Amino acid sequence: MIEFGHSTHVGLRREHNEDTYYADADLGLWLVADGMGGHEHGEVASALARDTLIQEVGNGAPLARAVQRADAEIIQHSNRKSEALPMGTTIVALRVVNGDYEVCWVGDSRVYLWDKTLKQISQDHSYVQELIQQGAITHEQARTHPHRNVVTQALGVTDPQSLRVETLRGTLAPGMQILLCSDGLTEEVDDTQIAAVLGRSELSPQECVDHLILAALDGGGSDNITVILVRSR
Repeated sequence: MIEFGHSTHVGLRREHNEDTYYADADLGLWLVADGMGGHEHGEVASALARDTLIQEVGNGAPLARAVQRADAEIIQHSNRKSEALPMGTTIVALRVVNGDYEVCWVGDSRVYLWDKTLKQISQDHSYVQELIQQGAITHEQARTHPHRNVVTQALGVTDPQSLRVETLRGTLAPGMQILLCSDGLTEEVDDTQIAAVLGRSELSPQECVDHLILAALDGGGSDNITVILVRSR
């Protein structure tokens, strides 16, 4: 049995929410898309990504192929509009079918797995993540790095031939939880705080999500915040 909670918040410093999400246990699809490119660009890109994934997955396409199709759709839309500004979005998507899960991501929105402890199972497509892998900076330094918001892959921005859709699969056993979030959460709330909330078994998934959103707002709310928590019972 799957339970889930979901919410999004514009944050405290932005006028518009460019994040988009989708949560549907019947389709077995959950996703978070963090749009970029400014109002009417980021919002359009993230909505196009959402709508394309829903349609493609609903028609039986594998999750990674649906993400690739979303990239092409956003690029085509930008070309038709002849926009000077780039239109892009990150994506994290989860499918659960018969107890097995698959996650795909592009960009720096994240996927965490809770199985008595918290583990980030996605790896950010970001400039600071590349610096971490090179040993140039630490994870702690990355949290305050001036270029921490620079992504190296995004739908609508990355050429389809260069797009890296990362994929992970596993079994969602009872008690396990999967968290999808935009960087508006992880910018303000560290993994220790996230783990403390997900470890509270008396809370429903929706209550966990609400606590995390409030924690991000308490931390400064510098960006749009979107959180989905899927729990297997």
